[in-house]
Amino acid sequence: MSVEKFDLAQTITITPAAASHFREQLQRNGGAGVRIGLKKSGCTGFKYVIEEVSAPEENDVTLTLDNGVAIYFSREGAIALRGMEIDYTREGVNQTLKIENPNVTDMCGCGESFDIKTQET
Repeated sequence: MSVEKFDLAQTITITPAAASHFREQLQRNGGAGVRIGLKKSGCTGFKYVIEEVSAPEENDVTLTLDNGVAIYFSREGAIALRGMEIDYTREGVNQTLKIENPNVTDMCGCGESFDIKTQET
């Protein structure tokens, strides 16, 4: 797997609603940015980890949104996240981040975990 040739603009798309949500959360809690990654979990393989952080990790790539929010993700995980879109939606009283990732190949029945294509084809 080679991740040396990837375009930040093609890696992750953050909708304006999600960017605004991240900015509000960072201002409220004093974080420096949002780190997005994958963690082994569940019966299918992985789950997303989205967390406010005070600084990027050593091998992180930084994507700065138009509103100034810094999004961090690992260089190694970039291929698995390429093409991913994060949106923030409100449905009645419920508010949630919705993630669409074209690299997801399988999901468990409860939606807790998923499998992902991690190799370039």
